[in-house]
Amino acid sequence: MVSVQPRPWPKPAQVIVAAVRAKYARRQAPLAVQVRDQLGEVFPDAEFESAFAGRGRPGWSPGRLALVTVLQMAEDLTDRQAAEAVRERLSWQYALGLDLDDPGFDHTVLSEFRARVVEHGLEERVLDLLLARLVEEGLVGPGGKQRTDSTHVVAAVRDLNRLELAGESVRACLEALAAAAPWWLAGVIDVPGWSRRYSVRVDSWQLPSSEAKRAELALAYARDGYALVEACYRADAPGWLREVEAVQVLRVVLLQNYTRTVTETGTEVARREAERDGLPPGRFRLSSPYDTDARWGGKRDTFWNGYKVHLSETCDAEEATTSRQGDGAGARSEPCPSVTAGSGHSERSPQRPNLITNVATTDATVPDSAMTEAIHHALDRRGLLPAEHYVDSGYPSAELVADAARDYGIALVPGPRRAWQRPGPPPTGPPGCSPAPRTARTAPSCAAAWARGSTARAPATRPASRHDRPAPAAAAPR
Repeated sequence: MVSVQPRPWPKPAQVIVAAVRAKYARRQAPLAVQVRDQLGEVFPDAEFESAFAGRGRPGWSPGRLALVTVLQMAEDLTDRQAAEAVRERLSWQYALGLDLDDPGFDHTVLSEFRARVVEHGLEERVLDLLLARLVEEGLVGPGGKQRTDSTHVVAAVRDLNRLELAGESVRACLEALAAAAPWWLAGVIDVPGWSRRYSVRVDSWQLPSSEAKRAELALAYARDGYALVEACYRADAPGWLREVEAVQVLRVVLLQNYTRTVTETGTEVARREAERDGLPPGRFRLSSPYDTDARWGGKRDTFWNGYKVHLSETCDAEEATTSRQGDGAGARSEPCPSVTAGSGHSERSPQRPNLITNVATTDATVPDSAMTEAIHHALDRRGLLPAEHYVDSGYPSAELVADAARDYGIALVPGPRRAWQRPGPPPTGPPGCSPAPRTARTAPSCAAAWARGSTARAPATRPASRHDRPAPAAAAPR
């Protein structure tokens, strides 16, 4: 058990201060040095105390781990590289108040810290503290203009079709039970036979080419899965086995992809078909046994498995700069050009830079309009409500525009309709598939084909991930 006793951050060691000042006397100091000089102890340990025990082995300062995480993400470093930067870089030692001979910490401390932060609901604490400090510096505040748009986040798991999902869910459950109760599992299954089917990842070998063999394999996965779940729920099985997460995931995957009918001759298992049996809505449908929050979603011409992140930022600096570049007294600039008109980049004002004011992450199925009210509430909680809020055309509706003006005093300004949003003839797809646009990652109508229960693999230009499991929690905010 790790404990934390909140303490003020130590000042940078004099030898490090002298070295940094000498190295950057005539050039801009690194980000880490600027953060310590201008913002000071921006993440106090006391703000993260609730995530740690009061007694136990002393742990590393959570406030300084938060700063390491920020610097790590700013430079796109892995955990190992970030831990090594703490030991090697003078600028990071300056920011963290470390001595030259400080050994730092093991790289696994970072993932453990992120997991604790998420587990205790502190994932927004870093952004809240940083924004509060920037408000004190006069770099951000209420009023003015802000813009919001969303983008996709691909889950760190392999894309699986329904056949692969069923087989991999059985394999994942076997792996979990083999680690938790190997003595029990050996007495329940035929180890040699099951090992031939589930010793390697299901998507690491070529699936049968004929539909008949694919259907036979799908039913074999289902029978094995049902047998494994039923064994976990038998009266003579340890009660805690059914609470293993992989068992519950397999149970849901079987429910969403198969049906069981009890007849006079026994129990019949069949694949669930969209037209005959119905499939669960996309927001409930599991897409991986290793990341149960990821969902298949689409936006415009992009189709992906994972999440959607909504980013809000100030944009007064761009308006002020473009206004100064106008040709004449009557020239007017488009506010927040990247949202409203897609114009080119402009210089940022050094006095009031564009700053992110809110980050919200959802699964890929949540529409943008469902987040408009939540974003306004988050900005209101931080005291950073804008006077004008420019959003992509997916966020507003007549009701939301009226509610924003009445409840928050915000002018909600939608962006113009793009060509892809204008009415027109629907795109055509292959015979038997509902129309769907071609994307960079999928062939036409892959989403519709998957929903109908197709077992064909979707061609992709992105190489599959090297790992089965997603990165540790809080790599992206949830």
